[in-house]
Amino acid sequence: MKAMLFAAGKGTRLKPLTDRHPKCLVMAGEKTLLEHNILKLKSAGVDTLIINVHHFAEQVIDFVESHDFGMTIHISREEQLLETGGGLLHAAAHFRDEEAFLVCNSDIYSALDLNVLFNRHIKQNSLATLAVAHRDTSRYLRFNTENHLCGWENRKTGETISWNNDPFEARAFQGIQVISPRLFKYMDGMGEAFSTIPVYMKAAQAGENIGSYPIGDAYWIDIGTVDKLEMLRQYLTELP
Repeated sequence: MKAMLFAAGKGTRLKPLTDRHPKCLVMAGEKTLLEHNILKLKSAGVDTLIINVHHFAEQVIDFVESHDFGMTIHISREEQLLETGGGLLHAAAHFRDEEAFLVCNSDIYSALDLNVLFNRHIKQNSLATLAVAHRDTSRYLRFNTENHLCGWENRKTGETISWNNDPFEARAFQGIQVISPRLFKYMDGMGEAFSTIPVYMKAAQAGENIGSYPIGDAYWIDIGTVDKLEMLRQYLTELP
């Protein structure tokens, strides 16, 4: 199984911790955020991992090369930040074998069972399956009663995108997903730096199934701030 781990961001909200180190190498418990994610992906059966790098790229590369994780790891270096969609497209050569692959953010820690998510994706034969939850945020994806992506909304600005009148449920994307490589054909014309969300919207409007997988009560945290990092550190100390 293959996976991609996003680790290129500057982590500006984690300053001053990221003034001299990349966000993915911040410590949480006895491991870096990067190591937590690599080991979780390995335990799910991932044997080939692609990590994108930009901010303090050499530190990430040195960290990976100095550890034996028992898996093949490729580095996708970005000379400029390409966002999630652009980062995926930049690394597309690693995913041209028509096999679905996992994609995770290195600044997210979750107890979600990645194998269950992956198997749901295969069973539904989706173009992509996104881990989602009911949580407070400003932007939501809309999924209809058949679990197909049917829109998007920004509750802060009031902006919405919808292409039918299906009943829907709004859910927050959790930064964990399974993608089938045919998604890359929907990235044509998107430019260099772009999010995956517009790609999903484009594909869904073309009739592709972009499905969701609710994570339920599985622990999940986005380590975007120092306060969130401290919450994760506390959680890890309480694990058996």
